[in-house]
Amino acid sequence: MKAIATPQVLTLKDLETLKQIVGEQYVFADEEALNHYGHDETEHLLFLPNAVVKPGTTEEVSAILKYCNEYKIPVTPRGGGTGLSGGALPQLGGVLLSTERFNKILEIDERNLQVTTEPGVITEVLQNSVKERGLFYPPDPSSKGSCFIGGNIAENSGGPKAVKYGVVKDYVLNLEVVLPTGEIIWTGSNVLKNSTGYNLTQLVVGSEGTLGIVTKIVLKLIPLPKYDLLMLVPFSNLEKASEAVSAIFRAGFTPSALELVEIDALKIVSKMVDSHAVPVNDDIAAHLVIEVDGNNIDVLMSEMEAISELLMQYDAGEVFFADDANQKAELWKLRRRVAEAVKSSGYTIEEDTVVPRAELPKLIKGVKELGKQYGFHAVCYGHAGDGNLHIRINHPTIKNSHGNEEMTNALKALFNLVKSLGGTISGEHGIGLIQKPYMDIVFKEANLRLMRSIKQSFDPNNILNAGKIFDLN
Repeated sequence: MKAIATPQVLTLKDLETLKQIVGEQYVFADEEALNHYGHDETEHLLFLPNAVVKPGTTEEVSAILKYCNEYKIPVTPRGGGTGLSGGALPQLGGVLLSTERFNKILEIDERNLQVTTEPGVITEVLQNSVKERGLFYPPDPSSKGSCFIGGNIAENSGGPKAVKYGVVKDYVLNLEVVLPTGEIIWTGSNVLKNSTGYNLTQLVVGSEGTLGIVTKIVLKLIPLPKYDLLMLVPFSNLEKASEAVSAIFRAGFTPSALELVEIDALKIVSKMVDSHAVPVNDDIAAHLVIEVDGNNIDVLMSEMEAISELLMQYDAGEVFFADDANQKAELWKLRRRVAEAVKSSGYTIEEDTVVPRAELPKLIKGVKELGKQYGFHAVCYGHAGDGNLHIRINHPTIKNSHGNEEMTNALKALFNLVKSLGGTISGEHGIGLIQKPYMDIVFKEANLRLMRSIKQSFDPNNILNAGKIFDLN
């Protein structure tokens, strides 16, 4: 089956119909709006939609999709616009459907440890709201202060606490979804166990907005841990730092976060935010940020002491313990703003590799060797505790990997290395538009054929986020 949705310009009739559905004030076709919604945080890419539409109810989303499906108009769903794989780029034009008006937390069910929310709620807002009730929603991507929970669903986001608590899929119980045909379904049930038919909920999670548009979300919560401790550990050797990561888990410890940040990245972000919280001496190659949490402060102190002693076997430097909430916040601010800082400094191409954590040293060594071979400089940081390494690339002449043959060849070499180490090409950022050319490195054609069949079953006219993850052919 060939993809039916193609680049096109909306007619006046199309625009008038959309205005009738959502109201004239929620349809935008001016230059400023189209430019704003034509990009996300992916490289330096811009694709203009023909119109931006902001529905406010599930029924309005349904009516939009019914109309666009009938007339084969491409629809690109968008959350907070913080994506890094081009998943919200409207490269076919058509309608950009923003979920920003779906911004209400509908119910916090303290008896059953659940929250029902709309997709346009900012992740940190949701976390803080349940925290006030003594509850905890652990997934916390670095962009949690601006990304939407619906976008987290689309990408199956993780963040630092995934190493102990898991990723978004581990907390989603049920979803209200509008299919590309306009039909409205619930994917599951608000229960902790469910073996009733195919698991449509988990199929939608991580599908990057290609199968349907989520309009309501039911999430599982857990009790909020009472205490957390944080320490910063410097290393003079990057590979030694990555070796230490696996050693921590082999020794029986499970930190609530274990992050690795290469010194070049720390220098850049420390300068951007004017912070001196982290030592950036030239004899330091990387830092590990290690957090433990729980309900017994004495146990946590004992764990931190044991971990710090263990790290001395890997040539760690002097350990810095965050003494109070302000120091913890300062360290986390630096970590969370690394991506923004290095991108503004020219590291515009980001890869989201993930390998078994014991293979991190080989991956980091291989990245540095590929940089020499292909003429780029790379800085590494990320969620070392679960093997998820973000690789930011600065090439003197190439700022976008998308559509660039030279960089495509370099990334093919990188992803073949990742595969050889037992890993895959995305841990939490998704495939979207820019990782699409590399899917055949990690999947057989039989895998891709099954994925295409699922897409065709949900979206027979291929209108919804068409051209993302793979092409239909």
